[in-house]
Amino acid sequence: DAARQAEHLMNDTAITDVTAYMEHLGRQARAAARVLAAAETAQKNAALAAIAAELEAQRDALAAANARDLEAGRAKGLDAALLDRLTVSPKVIDSMIEGVRQVAALPDPVGEVFGMNYRPSGIQVGRMRVPLGVVGIIYESRPNVTVDAAVLCLKSGNATILRGGSEAFHSNQAIAACVQRGLETAGLPEAAVQVVATTDRAAVGAMIAMPRHIDVI
Repeated sequence: DAARQAEHLMNDTAITDVTAYMEHLGRQARAAARVLAAAETAQKNAALAAIAAELEAQRDALAAANARDLEAGRAKGLDAALLDRLTVSPKVIDSMIEGVRQVAALPDPVGEVFGMNYRPSGIQVGRMRVPLGVVGIIYESRPNVTVDAAVLCLKSGNATILRGGSEAFHSNQAIAACVQRGLETAGLPEAAVQVVATTDRAAVGAMIAMPRHIDVI
């Protein structure tokens, strides 16, 4: 499944064909998006609650993954400000968990109807909010963005492919594992949230050239 595949690919040298790998993520995301678009609010909120619980339960694993990134960052000579943004402290984990719970408490935007009015013909016309489909997000540094982006997309019924900065690779993969376990607990596809498991910059080029799989970047 998606989580085990991500674990297998934690060492990005395992990915020899980045384009094929990104195509694989794209196909999985598209299939997951169809499921998410039809998911009930209660099921999405159950997934969010399970994600928050996983983040709480995996504090040690998150800290260990982040320590690897910080060690590598110091070896590369990252400045203090960058290292600070990269750090996943207990306080940052608290903030991530609270953020997930706040998103769960938000009203579900999917299906909301607004702007209704009558046309001269007598037909009533309005707008309905629907999911975009698959959202691709490219970002740097802060690992907490991984969970923030994932849960906002989930609440709005969108699958997402996330490509974080290489300096936060292990932290992002650990967070992704928590998110995917939460999705699985709620009976939603793990591929609804996928974090790119390679630091190869070719993955970015592939993401922005996959309109058949990704609807918006």
